[in-house]
Amino acid sequence: MSNSFLRPIDVRWSDLDPNYHVRHSTYYDYGAYSRICFLNENGITTAFFTGHHFGPILFREECIFRREIKLGDAVTIDLQLLKSRSDHSRWTIQHKIIRNGELAATLVLDGAWIDAIKRKLTIPPELARDAFNIMPRAENFEWIK
Repeated sequence: MSNSFLRPIDVRWSDLDPNYHVRHSTYYDYGAYSRICFLNENGITTAFFTGHHFGPILFREECIFRREIKLGDAVTIDLQLLKSRSDHSRWTIQHKIIRNGELAATLVLDGAWIDAIKRKLTIPPELARDAFNIMPRAENFEWIK
């Protein structure tokens, strides 16, 4: 298991607000991009979701903003598993958003998997559990019931 999953981000003009720094909702988009990159690189693609009739569902998403991000800044997302059930049916993922080597924001979300046909929470297929087993873990990672 790697200690990190880092994803560089290109700040685009469309990411900016009228004050010329990254608008608040863009931080959430950066987190989603990072998660999807991790899942895709571990075989959990949209085709896999469709074929297995399941997908992620979010319960809570929160961002703590520490530093502005502006056009031209070097931005990296550090994705980490913060909490999880042993079957990875529910989880909390933390994203550290790094700007020019400094922590700019911390994005945390609570989620689970939903059966797309039954519209009920479900345990993910083995490949998804395997992906979560190798997801980098935060220093204060904890198993939940």
